[in-house]
Amino acid sequence: MGHTSERIPVLALWSAPRCRSTAFARMMTERGDHVVVHEPLSRVVDFGEVAVGDRTARTEQDVLAALRALAAEQPVFFKDTTDFHYPALLADEAFLSAATHTFIIRDPAEAIASHHALNPDLGRDEIGFARLYEIFTAVQAATGSTPVVIDSDDLLDRPAETVRAYCEAVGVPFLPDALSWQPGMRPEWQSTSKWHRSTSRTAGFARSSDGGAEAVEADPTLRAYRDYHRPYYEKLRAVALRP
Repeated sequence: MGHTSERIPVLALWSAPRCRSTAFARMMTERGDHVVVHEPLSRVVDFGEVAVGDRTARTEQDVLAALRALAAEQPVFFKDTTDFHYPALLADEAFLSAATHTFIIRDPAEAIASHHALNPDLGRDEIGFARLYEIFTAVQAATGSTPVVIDSDDLLDRPAETVRAYCEAVGVPFLPDALSWQPGMRPEWQSTSKWHRSTSRTAGFARSSDGGAEAVEADPTLRAYRDYHRPYYEKLRAVALRP
């Protein structure tokens, strides 16, 4: 068990890329009871700076400090993706234990197919399930308890039940009206808009069938990537909420 620190009203959702985390964040925006911060760590790595509230962060440490400062004023929800590695996050045991860290997963073959369609030069590590599991185990070590995990297939198949279970697990009220929203591109998505186009067209949690898993199976490189990441997915799937 790591050292205990003061709880802060920060709710984090960690996701490998293409695991429907943007749709979840869209619901959190609809709720209206949290300031929603979009991918601050992946943005600071990718672009060198990111706006968090009224602060500009230029390092991982800046981002974590800005999230704490924002949370001193109002509850914060942020989601981030593990296409990058975040050593400062992993080293910040106080933040790992003070915020509420949750995780969303998707079958790796489907996530890889969706990711590869947007990034044909996709490399193994940026698929992100191994890094996702690394954050999960770091939070587990810092808090002495198992973080909340949801499977995005459950989110699509049973949205109300899954979100209700999530809300109960993290201690926020379940707001069923937030399960639907107006379609459209959000301003916070603009700089990475190609990644969020599919969510911008939705009005709720909806499944699109793409047959991507078969394409991954047929491609030796992508199949090897899938086989590398699947054990991490399976470990997270084993502790996922059962709505």
